[in-house]
Parts: sequence; structure tokens; C-alpha cells
Amino acid sequence: MKKSILLLAVLGMATFAKAQSDKEEIELMQAAFGMDKKTVVNEFVKPSDTQKDAFWKLYDQYETERKALGKERIDLLKQYAAQYKSMTAEQADAWTKKVMDLQKRTDKLITSYYDKVKGVSDAIVATQFYQIENYILANIRAEILEQVPFLEKKK
Repeated sequence: MKKSILLLAVLGMATFAKAQSDKEEIELMQAAFGMDKKTVVNEFVKPSDTQKDAFWKLYDQYETERKALGKERIDLLKQYAAQYKSMTAEQADAWTKKVMDLQKRTDKLITSYYDKVKGVSDAIVATQFYQIENYILANIRAEILEQVPFLEKKK
């Protein structure tokens, strides 16, 4: 399981590392990441036979919304990469507020889909979904933080 999650984190970073690429390449990387991620989710989240169709339909909807937020994350990383060496205090504040807002919206998305998944399955399946999504997200966030250079105060 941990190998699969590590692979996802690396693939996720590949998506972010390609942030300088064009839109089509980003979409291709997100699609590849999404397929690998779905395999991991399938290993961990275990809806019953009667719940599977409804769960995977919701999961696909969730992934569509998550990918939109992922594109925003890529845009913010591109902005940071372009500005971090000369970023002003005002730019840093604006950028950080956008990152914090995006993080809140991402967490809210997972929470809202927990409720939706619970509605078509049960609390066990919903908790499995919540756990794996947060585990993957935490690993990707940690990998991004390791790769992004810290902002230095200008002298």
C-alpha cells in the first residue's frame, strides 16, 4: 500500500514538475495520475457489490472536481516559480491567501464527498474514501513542500 501511495506522490510531483508545460500535457499527466490513483482507491475502498456502481459514479464526479482544483494548484505553483526570487511582501501575501483558500476548498470537497459516499453506501466505505483521499493528499502536499524553495526575505 505504501509503495502505491509513494508512486502516486511521485506521479503527482511529476504533474507539478511539468507545470511549465502546455495545457494538454498537464491534462495528460492528470489523467495518468487519476488512473493510477483510482487503482489505489480500488485496493483500499471496498463497497459491496450493490454499492459499487453508485460509489464509482460519485468517485468519478469527485475526481472531475478534484482535477479542477489540481489545475489551480499547478497555476499557483507556476506563479510561485516565476516570482519567488523577486516576490514582494504584497505578492507573497496574495499568493499565500490563494494557496490557503485552495487548501480549504480541497478539504471541503473531500468532506462533501464523504457525506455523498455515505449516502450511497455506508459509513465504513465513506471513511475508507475519506482516509485514502486524505492520505494521498497529505503525501502529495508533503512532496510539494519538499520541492518548493522557501521564500527568502529581500535585503
